[in-house]
Amino acid sequence: MDDAKRNRPDHDGAHRLAFERNKKRIFATQSVCGICGKPVDFSLKYPHPLSACIDHIIPVSKGGHPSDIDNLQLAHWCCNRAKSDKLKQSKAEPGLLDVLSNRVLPQSCDWTAYRAK
Repeated sequence: MDDAKRNRPDHDGAHRLAFERNKKRIFATQSVCGICGKPVDFSLKYPHPLSACIDHIIPVSKGGHPSDIDNLQLAHWCCNRAKSDKLKQSKAEPGLLDVLSNRVLPQSCDWTAYRAK
């Protein structure tokens, strides 16, 4: 294994099976991107930017649980990439996380017109 590669417990560690099980549950029960609020088209496959993926509401790098269903949500691939490991901060109380919503990221372009090659 490459030393520079990050170990992700939801991809190759102890949480892999739980993550995959919860991913299937989310794909079966959710249809709207948890980041932008728009419908997810499951017929679109990666690498299409609007393809479905799983987002960690609180990123694993920020202490979020890697496989807990309450920390996972459906997202468009491009929305998840734009969110990266950001968290919404409460303006009223700095340092206090507001996890009611993470739909605060601007959309960089109109992905509905995108055509995969």
